[in-house]
Order: sequence, then C-alpha cells, then structure tokens
Amino acid sequence: MTKFTVPARGEVSESNQAILDNLQKGLGFVPNLYAYYAKNETALGDYLALQNRKSTLKTKEREAINLTTSQINGCAYCLAAHTVLGKMNDFTDEQIVELRRGSASFDDKLDALVKFVASTISNKGKASEESKQAFFDAGYTEANMIDVVIVIGDKIISNYIHNLTGFEVDFPAAQPL
Repeated sequence: MTKFTVPARGEVSESNQAILDNLQKGLGFVPNLYAYYAKNETALGDYLALQNRKSTLKTKEREAINLTTSQINGCAYCLAAHTVLGKMNDFTDEQIVELRRGSASFDDKLDALVKFVASTISNKGKASEESKQAFFDAGYTEANMIDVVIVIGDKIISNYIHNLTGFEVDFPAAQPL
C-alpha cells in the first residue's frame, strides 16, 4: 500500500514556506491538507486563491455546500474540518448532521441550496429540474449558481486529494452518520 505523508516546512519550496508561515500566523497551525498541497510548487497558492475568492454566497452557505459535498464524497478530512468551521459559523451539531444528509429543515433557503448541491453532485452536474427550480424559487440567481459550482469544485479537489492519500486528519473527527 502506498503511504502518503505530509511534508515538514523544510521539505517544501521557499515560496510555499512563506505561505505556510502565513497560515501558521493566521490560523495558529498549518492544516495537513494545506501542507500536503505544498508538495506541489503552485498548488497551495492556487488552491488558496480559489478558496478565498470573492463570492456571491455567504459564509454559512459555503459551509453548507462544503459539508454536503464532503459527505457525498466520503472525505473524513473535510468532514472533520468543516464540522469545526460549521460550528464557528453558528451551526449546531444537529444542523451540521442534517446538512451532511443533504437537507436543512431549519432554513428553507439553505434547504433548497443543499438539495440543489446534492442533486448536482449525484447527477454529475445535471441537477434535477425540481432542485434547480427550488434553488431559484428560494431567491438564488444564476450568479449564485456559478458560485455554488465553484465551491463544489473547490471541495471536490480537497475531497479527492484526501481520499487518494489518506494522510492524518488533524481536526476532531466528524461523528458518523
């Protein structure tokens, strides 16, 4: 079995060391996912640029997308990280579990969003007409739809990297469903 490891700071390029140093200052630690990206000369900076781009979506909406996507893709790392981030964005444990299951009975607009996300992922970009209509009826726009797909893509990148490598999860494990 191939063993994948997270590189130490001194094992990556100087430009990636600078990014890792900024993450350390800002977050208080460097998540293993980000450190792993630093094995590639440009991936860490590219990924952070994608993740931190301006969006028409609110932070809570992006977290709902991240949780739904990570659950569908079975990524233990991203489920753990986004459970922590979900709590930081005022989702309760129960709401996080519900979002992971692809619904949000506690908020009609988020419910339409996560059902659209789940349908989009499950159908490889061909969301059901019902989920699209509910998404737009909830007040989302085509600009929002583009941002939803970008957030899904961002999370799929992380999900696949961890699912391929299985490096250590450095967040508290998300409860199993």
